[in-house]
Amino acid sequence: MSVEPLQLFWYFGIFIILISICGAYCILATFNLIRALIGFEILVKAATLLIILAGYLTGNQALAQALVITLIVIEVVMMVVSGGIVLWLYRYNQTIDTRKLSNLKG
Repeated sequence: MSVEPLQLFWYFGIFIILISICGAYCILATFNLIRALIGFEILVKAATLLIILAGYLTGNQALAQALVITLIVIEVVMMVVSGGIVLWLYRYNQTIDTRKLSNLKG
């Protein structure tokens, strides 16, 4: 049974929208920095799926794969750096709650 490209677009499109909503909610509704990083990771995965879907539908799978690999490398670097910053904040302030960190000066 083959699936039409338009039908495939709707299935994956709705799934990508739901993942994006989950990631945005995870970033916006929490005061925990680790949860915000997880929300960012979910948003990047939704963007990755969107690039793969666009490459499949347009017939440019090679370009989509190259973009996804680049996106994954950039994502890993950003997560390592931001994870290090969160770890330093926890060691320095004994909290990763953004409400308590907003009072810091300097």
